Amino acid sequence: MRVVFAAGGTGGHINPALSVAGLLRQKYPDAKILFIGAKDKMETTLVPKAGFDFAAIEISGFQRSFSPANVIYNLGTLKKLLFVTGQCKKLLRDFQPDVVVGFGGYVSGPVVRTAHKLGIKTAIHEQNAFPGKTNIALSKYADVVMLTSMNAAPRMKPKHEPVLTGLPVRAELMAADRAASRKRLGLPDDIPVVLATGGSLGAESINRAMCELLPAFQDKNVYFLHGYGQLGTFVPEVLKEKGVPLVTDKHRVSEYIYDMADCMAAADLVISRAGASSLAEIQALGKASVLIPSPYVAENHQYHNAMALAEKNAGLVIEQKDLNAGKLGAIVDELIENPARFAEIGRNARNMAVTDAKERILEQVLSLL
Repeated sequence: MRVVFAAGGTGGHINPALSVAGLLRQKYPDAKILFIGAKDKMETTLVPKAGFDFAAIEISGFQRSFSPANVIYNLGTLKKLLFVTGQCKKLLRDFQPDVVVGFGGYVSGPVVRTAHKLGIKTAIHEQNAFPGKTNIALSKYADVVMLTSMNAAPRMKPKHEPVLTGLPVRAELMAADRAASRKRLGLPDDIPVVLATGGSLGAESINRAMCELLPAFQDKNVYFLHGYGQLGTFVPEVLKEKGVPLVTDKHRVSEYIYDMADCMAAADLVISRAGASSLAEIQALGKASVLIPSPYVAENHQYHNAMALAEKNAGLVIEQKDLNAGKLGAIVDELIENPARFAEIGRNARNMAVTDAKERILEQVLSLL
């Protein structure tokens, strides 16, 4: 059995592919697995670190604005596209895969498209409720189209009915336990806990709102865990000016949350962006959430991801333009006063979860062999 995975650009594309590849290697130790990604992107590090063979192709995405620098960059992208099909053909003919699986990012496009032209079976996975342009194009001839949310289906034109597989969630999150996590964090069982994060880089809008919110809630029965990220270096200084330490008996503020599984499991409410991976984790753990979609992503897909939950009373949504400490504070006050409502939202989120996503994806891949 020989399988190629094409994924790159962000951890959101790479990590799910690695999860499925890991399960494939576990079940079929003799399987030959090759990852194809872009040069100088994070896949060049993440894939070999996970123990898989990796091959790079010369490709880049298009910049959306028309500044002089971006026009020059896009001309370079066009030049790379002239040669990328030849690179893909050579890699695929040398490796001779039985199936090629695309997990998104612009690198998936030429790899899956070339595989199709060579008569190799293909599958693609779309993470978001609003599919990316690459997967919309690939859906027309992929043998299997796998979705995290069926909301994506009407925007695609697959030759076969799409399959709901969900998105793989990290094993340590799936195994997290609320009581045990609160014990490790030193948190009592009877206090509401709010986790706020903008991801590893951080989100300025969330950080600004939290800098206002934390001082206002020092005397209330709630505990906050907040990760401000690499780009939130202003947060400690702002809190210092307000006379608020980074750690008190009512909150813990840090750049990076290393014990995310425990923090997520301990939380009653999660304040977060609406990337596909974050939502899959929120759903798997059955957490109520306030989702602030990033307006800076392609096709505004985070908004559509968030609304897929909101439509089922499985999450609350505040658009970034409307975000302020007052709105967040009102929601936290309601959490304190009416925890049953948020427990219901969490249950609804859990009902949307697909907890065997990597098994479902692997089943679809194997069906093509």
